[in-house]
Amino acid sequence: MSYKYFTNKECEYYPCHNLENINCLFCFCPLYFLDKCGGNYTVLENGLKDCSKCNIPHSENGYDYIIKKIKENSIKKETEE
Repeated sequence: MSYKYFTNKECEYYPCHNLENINCLFCFCPLYFLDKCGGNYTVLENGLKDCSKCNIPHSENGYDYIIKKIKENSIKKETEE
């Protein structure tokens, strides 16, 4: 595909989700620390997010979604200052 998508089938954790095609570009989601990331997550008793049911970073359009969310968050912070 392109720089936005690649699959690492040699990773010891592959496949980390039950997906036929998986994008490994964002192995760890850069949106983890956003309260409103838009993903399907739950908050555990210890306060950590469990994102194991979210496939956004691993989807074909995950790159575009994540870049959009990062930009939105950056603009929001700039207007708050």
